[in-house]
Amino acid sequence: MSNTRTSTSSRLSVSRSPVSLTAMVVGVAFILVGIMGFIPGITTDYGSMAGAGHESMAMLLGIFQVSVLHNVLHLGLGVLGVLMARRPAAARTYLLVGGAAYLVLWVYGLVTSDTSTANFVPLNSADDWLHLVLGLGMILLGLVMPRRTTHATAQGIHNPTAGGDMQ
Repeated sequence: MSNTRTSTSSRLSVSRSPVSLTAMVVGVAFILVGIMGFIPGITTDYGSMAGAGHESMAMLLGIFQVSVLHNVLHLGLGVLGVLMARRPAAARTYLLVGGAAYLVLWVYGLVTSDTSTANFVPLNSADDWLHLVLGLGMILLGLVMPRRTTHATAQGIHNPTAGGDMQ
């Protein structure tokens, strides 16, 4: 006599749509970047970090110029992503509007001198090109990620083996 139990995975529903999960991952990534900007060692020249402006010589990973304002903006964008990931429509909006904002920031960085007082975030060339990639990536994800999980997708996630029974 074998002891057969029915798998509960076939009765589970998917709690997050693909676009919501994507917005959640992007939001958590921004939170991590914001936190890393405040960690000496991960951020080089940490002692020279300014509240805002191009005078800050602190560099995240030794590449991206950061300030307290820059780090706080990353944290805020990350928290916003996590909160908006609760609903698929809001998650898509987060990705599309956030991506568009990054493209605007990219153009702003290109037309603003690294030493200009208008460079309040601060931004350097590495930041500028990262903003282009982030902007295009977020918009692309917002456009291609489905808002709903299909039955076939849910089956693949929750019931990867045929039959659903565990022995």
